[in-house]
Amino acid sequence: MHKTLEFPDLLRLIDERATAFRAVIASAPSLDVPVPTCPGWTLFDLAQHLGQGRRFRAATVAAGPADAAPAEAVAERTVPAPREREELLAWLAATTQELLDALRAADPDGGCWTGWGATQLTDTCASVARHQVQEIAVHTYDAQVAVGAPQPLPTEVALDGVEENLFITCFTTSPWPHKPTAFDLHATEGRSWRHTVDGDGARTTRLPAPGEDPDAAGLSIHGTASDLVLFLYDRIPLDSLRLDGDPGLFDLFQAWEWWA
Repeated sequence: MHKTLEFPDLLRLIDERATAFRAVIASAPSLDVPVPTCPGWTLFDLAQHLGQGRRFRAATVAAGPADAAPAEAVAERTVPAPREREELLAWLAATTQELLDALRAADPDGGCWTGWGATQLTDTCASVARHQVQEIAVHTYDAQVAVGAPQPLPTEVALDGVEENLFITCFTTSPWPHKPTAFDLHATEGRSWRHTVDGDGARTTRLPAPGEDPDAAGLSIHGTASDLVLFLYDRIPLDSLRLDGDPGLFDLFQAWEWWA
């Protein structure tokens, strides 16, 4: 059974994943440790990116519906993080609280600017919270990789993250330039999704769904929910998952410049 996380769960998970990220920063041998999954970045760069991003999102949520990112939100992305470790940890905690305060003060179903363009989701404060869970969770994994102690994403985070990524990142109305097909993603925890590509573009449905042909997928991808999320965010390669079907279809998908 598919279940989208409720708003209080999203707030709890933002806090939990942000706490886990700070724990890595606190224990790292140096803030200059490189982050292999974010080429060119150090742990400090990653921490600054996360903190600035939370301040940016807090400002967009507080501003409500808008046609572009509010100027005050854009300005938050230029405020540098402190470089001394204890000050950085305090700054990270404050940016988390700033985001949570903005979300708690907002109507979860109220609109705000996201900058995502066309997706299968509605641009709401709740959808920002949902995406922030994934942003912080994946970057916590990045930080853990940097210090040699990667951990799987928590199951409830990962199960929601597969769908959230597919609904936002993988949606388009640009026509698929090849024979119509589908990519099925199966989490070992018991949820599945179908990503269909055809002349109408690309979209995702939950499986099982009425009328869905179980043999329609050109490629089925199997793994834990955590591994599926990490694959979707280019943290682990496709061949680290179990595949059924034609892997060459994914090469076509990667080469498809549907945004051009």
